[in-house]
Amino acid sequence: MQIKHVKSAVALGSLVALALVSSATGQSTTKLWTGDPVADRQRLMKLNGASWADAQAKLKAGNAEAVAANAETMALTSVLVPGLFPEGSLTDKSKAKPEIWQKWPEFEAASKNFTAQAEKLRDAARTKDLAATEAVAKEFGRQACGTCHTPFRVPPPQQQAPAAPQPQPR
Repeated sequence: MQIKHVKSAVALGSLVALALVSSATGQSTTKLWTGDPVADRQRLMKLNGASWADAQAKLKAGNAEAVAANAETMALTSVLVPGLFPEGSLTDKSKAKPEIWQKWPEFEAASKNFTAQAEKLRDAARTKDLAATEAVAKEFGRQACGTCHTPFRVPPPQQQAPAAPQPQPR
């Protein structure tokens, strides 16, 4: 495994472990969380996005087994997601839709689905079977991220394709 991937996995794993230990022991997580739920959930989502991007790079390199650490990180952090959406935390910086609080049970179900999908990816990766891991990964974005992002997140602005070059007059 490349040293970059090892460092990323260690950093991600440490953050998750700290959050889980602090939550389990009832100790303060003031060093982990800023107190701003929008900033905190954006940090967590960026962590998940980085973990997913790293997993995709590992698959592209043919290293299915290494994906397990990324999937485990996503599974562990996913349980923190609902707690980062307290009612009233809809701000102009947030990409959350009001539907989160209007359909809270569905939002929680989407978060649990993300956990299950990440665990499925982790389990496939642990088999070291590249084809099986790629098959799970192929659907992961739609089945894990999409079940929450589609109904509960404002879509990012569409990038317009560059205009076709105009023929030069002769």
